[in-house]
Amino acid sequence: MPTLDELSGTTPYGFREVPPSLAATALDGVRLIDVREPSEFSDQLGHIAGAELVPLATLPQATAGWEPSATYLLICRSGGRSSNATVWLSNHGFSSVFNLSGGMIAWNQAGLPVER
Repeated sequence: MPTLDELSGTTPYGFREVPPSLAATALDGVRLIDVREPSEFSDQLGHIAGAELVPLATLPQATAGWEPSATYLLICRSGGRSSNATVWLSNHGFSSVFNLSGGMIAWNQAGLPVER
């Protein structure tokens, strides 16, 4: 099974992105962090099974006990907030962070499973 490292590409902004169709094949051992608001987590787009809800504004506090060397996939509605979270984590010592390209909109468009 491939890893996110093998499937990702680096954006001009320096963070790594993975498209949903590839991310779905490499989620073993990956911590899924959804940075949307609680109302979005269970709205019509749903969320990826096993994703943890950590709204973007709470990320600095939430990461206090996280393992910096673990692998994280950041998720939001369209990829904007999660790219900000990816950059923040990278700048704070997290070495294996990825953004879900296109967010939950792209995940749904790819027909991948969601929980609501």
